[in-house]
Amino acid sequence: MADRHAAHLLIGGGIASATAAATLRAEGATGSVLLVGRELDAPYHRPPATKEYLRGSASKADALVHPAGWWAENDVELLTRTSVTALDPEARTATLSTKETVSYDTALLATGAMVRRLSLPGTELDGLHYVRALMNADMLKRDLASAEARHVVLVGGSYIGCELAASLTEMGFRCTVLMLEEEPMERGFGPRVGRHVRALLEAHGVTVRGGVDVEGFAGAERIERVLLAGGEELAADAVVAGVGATPDVMTARKAGLALGDLGGVACDAGLKTSADGLWAAGDMCEYESVLHGRTTRIEHEDLAAKQGAHVARAMLGSTAPFAEVPYFWTDLADWSSFEHVGAAKDWASEELDGTPGSGPFGVRYLDEQGRLVAALSADGGGDLDAARAELAARVPA
Repeated sequence: MADRHAAHLLIGGGIASATAAATLRAEGATGSVLLVGRELDAPYHRPPATKEYLRGSASKADALVHPAGWWAENDVELLTRTSVTALDPEARTATLSTKETVSYDTALLATGAMVRRLSLPGTELDGLHYVRALMNADMLKRDLASAEARHVVLVGGSYIGCELAASLTEMGFRCTVLMLEEEPMERGFGPRVGRHVRALLEAHGVTVRGGVDVEGFAGAERIERVLLAGGEELAADAVVAGVGATPDVMTARKAGLALGDLGGVACDAGLKTSADGLWAAGDMCEYESVLHGRTTRIEHEDLAAKQGAHVARAMLGSTAPFAEVPYFWTDLADWSSFEHVGAAKDWASEELDGTPGSGPFGVRYLDEQGRLVAALSADGGGDLDAARAELAARVPA
């Protein structure tokens, strides 16, 4: 027999669960709501970790999804530093790290993703960092200060690597970005926009090297050199790796939930898992997308929030599919801002509105039939609202 009961159990301390809690109350849910998260803090926005929080222009309180008093005011119980050690979907119970067992009517599984760590010689040395949480940003700043670091090497040329390079440069560090692809951010935006990002970074003093394979690190107790394929060695005072993340499906796997081919928890078009009364949202949610016409899994904070809200409505009886157009943004200090809708896996051609390097511009990404599959706005260029509406119109009635 369970020790206690929650009408709605939210597993995971990120923005998906926080948004689900808010939506439940906004939609009139009267039952008890319990959010359980292993994080030390209440749910917060993660993007500031590589941007304004790292640079010191925003505090931890600024990053919170809800103000500190919101939880009590909305009668939502928040348990931080608490994890679910066992989930029994058939019995609809969850065992917490406190040894307490909670029964539930409906539940959300939103355990997010874990940073992908490098498996290379020398990763045991001091001076190697990963930035996914505010705590990681704190540790990075302390380490750079104590080591009197001047040169930071960023491994990975996607959003995290480029954002960190911009922020650290603004903080007075010399930065080098190393990546397997030829241009920064080209995997999401294409090589033409990648060349624009490279020029932007280089104009502010960042060294960008594409087509580079990192083979390891060397030093006495701390990383002093980055070892590259071909025998080259690059001096470094610290290294930050931004090489992606992997869905955290440990709880789901132990519970016997179906997993998908993309590494996440398999969900239907409404984000329901293989178990009754249990939905998933966020980075570990792999769902049948009515928008994309395929199974997809997307690691964007905005989409995680929208999925959390969708699940809350599903808990209250909605059977609608999740049909939101994915939206993503990235800022490189105050140098430039990019917004993107669609999250296309690939595309056949691009249409430019404006010219990269000559002010704001937009890019429309088209498939082989000439249909829009994604769109990018750089510094406000293009018409992102029109692109979003065009993409949404493709969802079957």
